[in-house]
Amino acid sequence: MTPTKTLMSTVLAAAALLVAGPVLAQTKLKWAHVYETSEPYHTESVWAAEEIKKRTGGKFEIQVFPASSLGKETDINQGLQLGTVDMIISGPSFAARSYPRIGIAYYPFIFRDGEHLLAYSKSAVFKEIIDGFRTKTGIQILSYTYYGARHTTSQKQFTDCAGMKGIKIRVPDVPAYRATPESCGANPTPIAFAEVYLALQNGTVDAQENPLTTIEAKKFFEVQKHIMLTGHIVDGLTTQVAPHVWNKLSDGDKKIFTDVALEAAARASAMIKKREAELVDEFRKKGLGVHAVNRQSFVDAVLKAKPVESLGYDKKDYDRIVAIK
Repeated sequence: MTPTKTLMSTVLAAAALLVAGPVLAQTKLKWAHVYETSEPYHTESVWAAEEIKKRTGGKFEIQVFPASSLGKETDINQGLQLGTVDMIISGPSFAARSYPRIGIAYYPFIFRDGEHLLAYSKSAVFKEIIDGFRTKTGIQILSYTYYGARHTTSQKQFTDCAGMKGIKIRVPDVPAYRATPESCGANPTPIAFAEVYLALQNGTVDAQENPLTTIEAKKFFEVQKHIMLTGHIVDGLTTQVAPHVWNKLSDGDKKIFTDVALEAAARASAMIKKREAELVDEFRKKGLGVHAVNRQSFVDAVLKAKPVESLGYDKKDYDRIVAIK
């Protein structure tokens, strides 16, 4: 081959690479959340990122940023609109700031348990709500992961709503969280989360409420004698994709993102439910009283004192969600 032909071959090969470059280029995405690397919300997000890469033939390289490394929960929710993050896993209470209807999931006792919440995530009413959220914000919700049922710890045992009367209980300063203790005549007291252990220890408050996994992680069991399985709010997290990403995906890629997110959510939900069941026995072995309660007494009190509409939600949504089997 002559030098001229060799040069021409090199030029053509380089040109071919330049043309192929954009086709082969990888789309890099940032997936953010506020949870620790040991938690299922992180480990399953990492699994999902790898699975999306695999199923799209390497088209998407998704890096997961845990433990608020890209900002607090408010920041990463805003980041979906600002374009600073591409995907998040986050509580729908933040989505409710821009689309209040989705916040009905925090109304006390709307869900019987984790299975009910997951059934809701597959229901027609949930599809309506996420479609409305996407219309308002452009953000696509892919899946719902079970976070845990919030239960009440206290120095005093009680088994119904009346037994809660007069108890000084720490709750987040949000209407949906205050609704149950206020309806039962307790004294809800907002205290910074980082100060709850000390407040329980020194008697500033008598009680607090959180999922069993949080009661374990924050060691509240060391400074409380009883756990009442009130399950007053059954909490979940949503996996969301920013509009600047979702709107550019092909139908095939949208299906892959959705399928993988649903699989990851199912896996993480199963892990949380398993851990909750284990913790009931573990807390009893530590000497704590773990007690069932008359849920209906709480439901009746909340519906009377804090009706659905009073918190800004639609009674029709409530009725449809409660009816889900």
